Amino acid sequence: MGNEQIPQPPSTTATPHRPAAQETSLAGAAHQWILDRIAALWALLTDRPMSLYAASVLRIGYGLLYLIFLLREFPHRDEIWGPDSPWTPALARQLFDQTGWNSALVLSDSRAYFELCYVTALLTSALFMLGWRTRAMSILFAVVVTSFHARSIFMTDGGDNLILLMALYLVLTACGRRWSLDARRNRLRAARAESAPEPVRSVYARQLLDARITLTTVVHNCGILVIAAQVCFLYGSAGLYKVQGPTWGGGTALHYALNLELFQPWPALSHLVDGYPMVIAIAGYGTVLLQVAFPFVLFGRLKYPVLTVLLGMHIGIAVLLGLPLFSGAMIIADAVFLPDRFYAFLPHLWRRAARRTGMWRSAPGRGAGSASVPPQGRTGEPSSKRRVGA
Repeated sequence: MGNEQIPQPPSTTATPHRPAAQETSLAGAAHQWILDRIAALWALLTDRPMSLYAASVLRIGYGLLYLIFLLREFPHRDEIWGPDSPWTPALARQLFDQTGWNSALVLSDSRAYFELCYVTALLTSALFMLGWRTRAMSILFAVVVTSFHARSIFMTDGGDNLILLMALYLVLTACGRRWSLDARRNRLRAARAESAPEPVRSVYARQLLDARITLTTVVHNCGILVIAAQVCFLYGSAGLYKVQGPTWGGGTALHYALNLELFQPWPALSHLVDGYPMVIAIAGYGTVLLQVAFPFVLFGRLKYPVLTVLLGMHIGIAVLLGLPLFSGAMIIADAVFLPDRFYAFLPHLWRRAARRTGMWRSAPGRGAGSASVPPQGRTGEPSSKRRVGA
């Protein structure tokens, strides 16, 4: 027994290094993944402006909607915003002192000054919708919407709350680069500049121009992301609020809304719809489900049927409950989730439908696809003369 060898445990001198190497490898992979995500996010924000067509749709939609709103309320403008409004300028000043709001409409109680402000609002909405000097008009439009909203907060139906937010967000975007008078002027200017020699710039001037383009792109993309986040927050919070009780799930809330005189533009139609409890219940459950799930279905093709159902829902709200301003504001806001390829395909779809119905015929000697398209640069503008203006 004295010669027996006591068994020794296997050597473990190399094993402590193996987990350390694996941890180092995992840490390096995680670090690289984070760097890749940051680089992808930076490229998304700085490479090119996203959703230029969607931003133009928002500009056209909200400019037109607010113009129609002001024209609709033109006979009642003095009752809502004028010096003789029940919400008097003195009450407005008291509210401003408490909340910090301000409005250009209460700087004077003069009726002539109010009429001048109203005409300015009409003109600003029209020019903003058309995209004339969009950068300046977007700021002026935001001032107009803010002033009219602050002047008489409690005299409207609440649909202008979203218009106010979107007017402020659109100031950040390059919403005049598509479907606008500015875009047409830039195209004509680029066409004239194609034959002209490229101006010689210093290195400092080129760097300054590149920095300006990058800054404009980043601000525009951040504005688009804020608009999308605002819509998601609106739908998500509304859905979570509705799901807290059984009122919306069983259709009771819709039943009450259809029987309120304040929300009955056509009482016979409201009573007709209210006569189908199963339809009301399905609409209630569907509304809650869509609003809660909306932020999670914005990827892939599933968003198209969801946006189509929401379009029908908002049209129903406008017709049955008499809230066209709110419904219009929501329909326009939903347009931010449609990609540029969708809007770029619309003119082609319109030409095809017009050609099939005989409304439009192509010129002799030109095919359907022979229209010349200017080459596109990094920012979506003609590559011969890329400019930063809205």
